[in-house]
Amino acid sequence: MGTEIRDPNDRDTGTSRLSSVSMAIRILKAFSGDEAEIGISELAKRLGIAKSTVHRLVVTLMAEGFLDKNQETGRYRLGLGLFGLGSLVRHRMDLSTEARTVLIDLRQETDETVLLAVPSGAEIMYIRTQTSRQAVRINAEIGMRAPCYCTAAGRAILAFQPEARIAAVIAAPMPPRTPKTVTDPDKLLKLLANVRRLGYAIEDEESELGMRAVAAPVYDAQSELVGSVAIAGPVQRLSLKNLSGLVEPLLTAARAISVRLGHRGSFGSDEF
Repeated sequence: MGTEIRDPNDRDTGTSRLSSVSMAIRILKAFSGDEAEIGISELAKRLGIAKSTVHRLVVTLMAEGFLDKNQETGRYRLGLGLFGLGSLVRHRMDLSTEARTVLIDLRQETDETVLLAVPSGAEIMYIRTQTSRQAVRINAEIGMRAPCYCTAAGRAILAFQPEARIAAVIAAPMPPRTPKTVTDPDKLLKLLANVRRLGYAIEDEESELGMRAVAAPVYDAQSELVGSVAIAGPVQRLSLKNLSGLVEPLLTAARAISVRLGHRGSFGSDEF
């Protein structure tokens, strides 16, 4: 939903009410590789609305960094704000693409469900999965979201976030998802410190009863944490001892994905 604008000078639409959001999107989509710069009059003519309306929307888009003005020509072009948003999407696409074969190999080696997650606010979102072929297994759909504070994949990401980000997550409500969910802020901070020390996170029926998981962070070429890879399975097969046996192949996989993304730095743990 967006604020609607009624423009009395817009003779083409009369008294119709225009959605500012939809019109702003139409303005942005008017630009192309063949036409990188467009003036107010041309935008108004192309979109069929008054120049005053276009000017108001263009000013707003400029304030957000989505449009820039060429001072020499007086025409407008797409701004770096859009480049930043596009980079986020590209990073996710690159991560998913580069991780694919590594995840397949990790599933083949462990025969448990393997998950690739990215941060999404106070949650994580799974962007690629390789499901175990065993009869009893963990299933997760691409696009599924889960909290950061009680999942291995989430903690592997949250532990390496700036202190302010961690504090914001802990300050927000953390409802228990199972009787084992850690919701005490001090206890969670200690768990996150342990994740940073070891380089991986463990989940013991804290998000879902009957499931355990282990996860490690993934970094890109700028040494920024972009996601995590996790191995998950049922408790009847994954005792805590068996789970610890998955740490080495997990860390190897997380490192392999990071290297594919161009990472050349450390991995947050001397044991990695």
